[in-house]
Amino acid sequence: MAFATVLDRYTQRDIDGFYRDGLWDRLTMFGELEKQNRIRPEKVFISDSTKTFTFAEVHEIAVRLAAGLHRQGIGAGDSVAVQIPSWAEFAAISMAINRLGAIIVPVQPIYRTGEVSHILRTAEVKAVFTVEEYRKFNHVEMFLAQRGESETLETVITVRAEKPHAGALSYDELLVPGPLANLEAEIGSGLGPDDAFAIVFSSGTTSKAKGCLHSFNTLACSARIQGEEYNYSDADVQFGPSPVTHTTGLVTSLILPLIFGAATHIMERWDPEEGLRAIEKYKCTGTINASTFLQTVLGAFDPLRHDASSMRFWTLAGAPIPAPLVEAAREAFPQMKIISLYGRTENVTTTMCHIDDDPLRAVTSDGKALRGQEVRIIDFEGHEVPLGEEGDIAYNGSMHLFEYIGMPEEERAMFTEDGFSRSGDLGRMDEDGYVRVTGRLKDIVIRGGMNISVREVEDLLAGHPGVDQVAVVAMPDPTMGERACCYLTLQDEGNRLSLEEIKGYLLDKGLAIQKVPERLEILDEMPSTPTGKIQKNVLRERIAERLLASAEK
Repeated sequence: MAFATVLDRYTQRDIDGFYRDGLWDRLTMFGELEKQNRIRPEKVFISDSTKTFTFAEVHEIAVRLAAGLHRQGIGAGDSVAVQIPSWAEFAAISMAINRLGAIIVPVQPIYRTGEVSHILRTAEVKAVFTVEEYRKFNHVEMFLAQRGESETLETVITVRAEKPHAGALSYDELLVPGPLANLEAEIGSGLGPDDAFAIVFSSGTTSKAKGCLHSFNTLACSARIQGEEYNYSDADVQFGPSPVTHTTGLVTSLILPLIFGAATHIMERWDPEEGLRAIEKYKCTGTINASTFLQTVLGAFDPLRHDASSMRFWTLAGAPIPAPLVEAAREAFPQMKIISLYGRTENVTTTMCHIDDDPLRAVTSDGKALRGQEVRIIDFEGHEVPLGEEGDIAYNGSMHLFEYIGMPEEERAMFTEDGFSRSGDLGRMDEDGYVRVTGRLKDIVIRGGMNISVREVEDLLAGHPGVDQVAVVAMPDPTMGERACCYLTLQDEGNRLSLEEIKGYLLDKGLAIQKVPERLEILDEMPSTPTGKIQKNVLRERIAERLLASAEK
């Protein structure tokens, strides 16, 4: 399969403008690493709970890994998957793949045979880095079994393997000894920053994950502009609890600190107590992730035991941000700016607030278009709607994917005639250009012909003192077409909430009776992606199946 190129998405005039405006740069990811290795080789670049690597160490390991991959037949344009936890080795592995001009295919560790098979087939993966066993699941055996069925997968490499595994190479075996200059010459030249760099698969909150093909520039552009918004510098230390094998972690825990010469600390498994200890130990200054992470940190934070005073900003992205959460964070961490951001795998960052914005902006909006980017609110025909009216949030700019791999019809349907991509997310824009995400097109509950925005209901319920997490979805109904079903997790499992209590609370808040959920489901835990997005597709399917089973009895 021939993947799309930069000229399939952008005109030469567009490209020239992106370079002129400093949105794109001539360096590849490996080129950025070489730059930092020249400037600050002994500075620690990346750490996890057990390992640290300096810029010089990452550079050396990346060259040796690239040479090993080269000897395994991996070259420019080949796809290499990486399914490991958030371990510090991810940096050198990614740099090595990029040094060859190969394409990085990050795979989230929770994915199993069904998702992995789809990714291997879609991205035409030729080699994979994985773990032997992690969280009681044998990943290497899964990939070896997949190799027997795949038309492209040839090489399976294990990271942090305790012993050799038949049929697989180890990470250490792949490190080629010898002078780096000789290995560089053996590898030859790679590709450029506008060539295919990564295929990142969407989280799959609504359907089968889509493979989004990006160049280094389309991803790094987000890091460059976010850095400007944060007043970022080499003095910063990024805190990275989101998986590095997805867009948020890849861009903000690896690319952002890399291009600014900063440091980064990543976590393989989220635990708020451990997170607070890491922030204090490494003097972390900023982070970008879903609201779930901040919410659990606030639950664990004790000012007598924890010191988070180094944190300058905490950007909330990937899931709706309840206003009470922002207000609680401002109380607990007064020195830290709470910033809202809205993005998606297809174009990385759509809107965000500036670090110097009025703090209320994070409560009332999800930010505005970044420098050099355009955002519109459009109707179903692609026409811009008047300010303040709800519509589909559409983006155009220098961070667009090149293509949905193998899904041309979905890709065509996403774009308007004038180059804006429909997000499928609903929002409103104010007179200052700030956008508020109000829900998803599929989040609308159409009850007897009335459109109910679930975001309105969720925001109100998020303020209930007994509610931890909330998700409202449509459930099928033979009379009304759809009704609203409310899923909750509770702050105190011993203090159960009833549907009548929820109804009374919402009505007291002024919600119209037609918008009040008509079914309540209490969960121990919400189904969510590793990046913290609640999987509403799972909840919709769950309630539909339950209703069908009840009807058949």
